[in-house]
Amino acid sequence: MKRKADYAFWTFVTLSAVAGLTTVVNVTRTYSATSANSEIYKQLDLFGDVLERVRTDYVEKPDDSKLIESAINGMLSSLDPHSAFLNRKHFNDMQVQTRGEFGGLGIEVTMENNIVKVVAPIDDTPAARAGVMANDLITHLDGEQIVGLTLEQAVEKMRGKVGTAITLTIQRKGNDDPLELRIVRDRIRINAVRARAEGDIAYIRITTFNEQTHANLVSSVERLKKEIGPNLKGYVIDLRNNPGGLLDQAIAVTDDFLERGAIVLTKGRNLEETQRSNARPGDITDTKRVIVLINGGSASASEIVAGALQDHNRALVIGTRSFGKGSVQTIIPLGQNGAIRLTTARYYTPSGRSIQAKGIDPDVVVEQELPEELKARVSKEKPRGEASLRGHLKGDAGKDGKEESGSNSYVPQEADKDTQLQYALKLIRGEIPEPPPRPADPPATTDAPLDATKK
Repeated sequence: MKRKADYAFWTFVTLSAVAGLTTVVNVTRTYSATSANSEIYKQLDLFGDVLERVRTDYVEKPDDSKLIESAINGMLSSLDPHSAFLNRKHFNDMQVQTRGEFGGLGIEVTMENNIVKVVAPIDDTPAARAGVMANDLITHLDGEQIVGLTLEQAVEKMRGKVGTAITLTIQRKGNDDPLELRIVRDRIRINAVRARAEGDIAYIRITTFNEQTHANLVSSVERLKKEIGPNLKGYVIDLRNNPGGLLDQAIAVTDDFLERGAIVLTKGRNLEETQRSNARPGDITDTKRVIVLINGGSASASEIVAGALQDHNRALVIGTRSFGKGSVQTIIPLGQNGAIRLTTARYYTPSGRSIQAKGIDPDVVVEQELPEELKARVSKEKPRGEASLRGHLKGDAGKDGKEESGSNSYVPQEADKDTQLQYALKLIRGEIPEPPPRPADPPATTDAPLDATKK
C-alpha cells in the first residue's frame, strides 16, 4: 500500500512539473513542513530551482516536457542499467516487442558507459545478416555519436520505416579500427522457438521469451515427437544468446520439464513482496533426457530456466558461464504518460542461488573454438557480463561473494562445427562418458525457504 502511494505521489510531482514550476515548489514545501522525510523535499526544491533557471536563462527556449523526461531518465538510469522511463511511444513499442513483432534492425542492446552494447543479434534479422555480434559497442549512428543519448533515444534512432537504411559504427574487441555496417531496416518477426530433428534427438532453440514462447515450445515438442517417433532419445534445449524476456514465459517453459518443486523465487525490498512459483504435474518430454546449452549471451529469463532445471537435476547444463542478470524489472504504467521500467526484485533459483553479477556455471564447461578469421578480432580480455555493467546491482554475499565475468557468446552457423551442440548430442547417445556430478549447491541466501526437491 505504501509503495502504491509513493508511485502516485511521484506521478503527481511529474505532472505538476510539466504544468509549471510554481506547483512543484508549493507541493514540495507543503510536504517539507509536515513530513519526517523533509530532506527529500528539500532536494525537490533544489530541482525546482534548477528547472526554473534552465527555463528562463538557457540560451534557447527548452522544451519543458523533454526537460522533465530527461530528468526522470537520469534518476532511473542512476539506479541500475535496466531501469528506465518509457514515454508513450516507447511503451507502445515495448508492448509490440513482447507480442513478438516489431520494426527495426533485430538486435538486443543495453547501455554501457554511455555506449550502446549489443547483448545479442536476433536470428535471421538484418543485424544478424550484416554481421553484428554480441558484445559489439555501437558508437555512432549514421555518423553521429551516441554519447549523451539514453538507451531509449538510441533505440529510437535505430528504428524507422521498413526499407530505409542506417549505418552503425561498431567498436569490436580485438579490432583496432571501427567497423561500419550499413543495415536496411525490416519488419522483425521473432520466431521464439526453432526446432529440428538431429537424428534421434530433438534440438530446440529458444531465442527469446515473448508471449508465444511457451505455446511455440509445446507445439515444437509435439511435432518432433511425431517426426522422430519411438526412437527419440532426448532433447537439447539451446538457450545460447537468449537475452531473456517475460518472466511468466520463463516460468511456463521451466514448468514444461518439471513434475513438481520450486521454479524461481523473486524477492523485493520488503518480505511481503517475496513470491515463489512452483511446478505443476506434467512433463511434456515424458521424462526423456534433457541437456541445456548456455553461453555468455544467455541472460535473465534464460538463466531462470537453466538454473531451475539444473537445481532439480532435470537437465545437464553445458557450455560456458551465462551473463549474470539476476534482477526482475516491473513495467509500471503512468496513464497517458507512458511507463517506467523499474528493477523491483532479485530472483533466486530453487536451491536459493542468486546469479546476479555471477551467472549460471554449467555442469560441464565446453568452450566453443573461434574460427581463424575471428580469432584476430577477439580481445584476450575476459568477455563482459552483468558484473561489468556500470551501476549494476551487487550480487548477494553467498559463496565467496565474488562477482564473475561472462563468457564467449560465439555460436557457429554450421551444426557440425558447433562444439557445444556436438558434445550434447554425443552425451545423449552415450558416445562419450557421463561427466561427474556437480558439487552440491551452497546454502540458500534468501530469507524464505525454497523447495529444492530433486527429481
